[in-house]
Amino acid sequence: MAKTEQRNGLDMWGSKEKVTDNEKESYGSDPVVNGSAIPGEKQVDRYGFAVDAHQYSRDSAEEIPIEVIRQREAKWLEMLKSWEAKKHKKVKERCQKGIPPSLRGRAWLYLTGGKVKREQNKGKFQQLDNHPGDPKWVDIIERDLHRQFPFHEMFAARGGHGQQDLLRILKAYTLYRPEEGYCQAQAPVAAVLLMHMPAEDAFWVLVQICEKYLPGYYSSGLEAIQLDGEILYALLRHVSPVAHRHLKKHKLDPILYMTEWFMCAFSRTLPWASVLRVWDMFLCEGVKILFRVGLVLLKCMLGSQENLRACQGLYETMELLRAIKPQYMQEGFLVQKIIELSVSEKDIEKEHHTQLRRWKESHGDLHCKSPPRMHGAKAIMTAEPPTWQELRQRPTIIVDSLLPSKTDVIQAEDAKENGKTQEEKHKKMVLPPQETGNLYLSPSDPSLLLKQLTIQGSKESVSSAEHDTYL
Repeated sequence: MAKTEQRNGLDMWGSKEKVTDNEKESYGSDPVVNGSAIPGEKQVDRYGFAVDAHQYSRDSAEEIPIEVIRQREAKWLEMLKSWEAKKHKKVKERCQKGIPPSLRGRAWLYLTGGKVKREQNKGKFQQLDNHPGDPKWVDIIERDLHRQFPFHEMFAARGGHGQQDLLRILKAYTLYRPEEGYCQAQAPVAAVLLMHMPAEDAFWVLVQICEKYLPGYYSSGLEAIQLDGEILYALLRHVSPVAHRHLKKHKLDPILYMTEWFMCAFSRTLPWASVLRVWDMFLCEGVKILFRVGLVLLKCMLGSQENLRACQGLYETMELLRAIKPQYMQEGFLVQKIIELSVSEKDIEKEHHTQLRRWKESHGDLHCKSPPRMHGAKAIMTAEPPTWQELRQRPTIIVDSLLPSKTDVIQAEDAKENGKTQEEKHKKMVLPPQETGNLYLSPSDPSLLLKQLTIQGSKESVSSAEHDTYL
């Protein structure tokens, strides 16, 4: 993380001056060092990653029929029009199935309460964005930009629009929460959000994640993540006694293997299809999803004597956890195991109080006073009930129907009966006013206007309401 000197020397990615060997291994190819275009960048997968980037081209995505996707889109569009906490069970089930790609950004904005936060703070992001920021933090952030998904088309070019927006978001957060500043693990989280929504929306969702879902994770001292590491370790005793005994035998501190998992919400660990499904559930149900993913991986990798034969010591165990077998991270397998695992908010909170008591006995009071953690969308909406105006969708493109109304048809018939010319008839027809002036065709040719509307309609139908740009 940034603030390395304040955070017990725990820097996941090593030196800030260059891409580390671990990063090369993680992405499976030579990284971008001088900012030039990446090799093979003309070919990207469905998520925007270069096909030669091993980590993300390893596509374990489930193939969903296009008809099913369209049905899910229609359901989500209807649900987003009347967003209510009482529909949480339905929302949860649909998040477990996977949010349609075309609506993922808008759904995340609503799930996290980022939409409400944005409406309550109109103009705030622009104000922060216009501020030059603390040079100390800006310098650290700029040196981290090239590390964030260097094989994704948004972030491949040094100084490109993706890196610029990432800098804007992270700089804005250091101004919004100067007592926290910047932490390296925030960068991949912000980058994932930018892949799905505009910078302002991504900023407010990042705020919600830092303050509601993972409070204290990005503060100096890493106390919150250390506490959650102990909670994970305690829960593992019930989920997989074999794995728990092995970790206890070799005295493997949870923070050594779960820091990157939790602080980056598995965005640097899992194949991309699995990352998106985990985030859909995480932003709906809260941090328990991260605990479940961690427990599933630990149980799969260390939960059998056969697997443990290959790791007889601490070093071998760490290497095993750094190279999780692909079959355990495959989208369908992982999501099903997450849903089946019975670890609830109550289990986590109960263990949290136990570990907090032990922490105070051994370390004293926490130095960082974080707000209470909220377990997902329902808890956030219940704690801070939004108004209808804050949830209302605000279209950025409004195109009225260009088909003639009944009145126009009657007028046209009357004109014909009266023997008026074709030119006079066109003058008589009144086109509805265009709010955006986005159609550049003359109203003298209605057929061309209708054709243009049809073409635009197919592109704007699900995206115009909330700035979705990555359909």
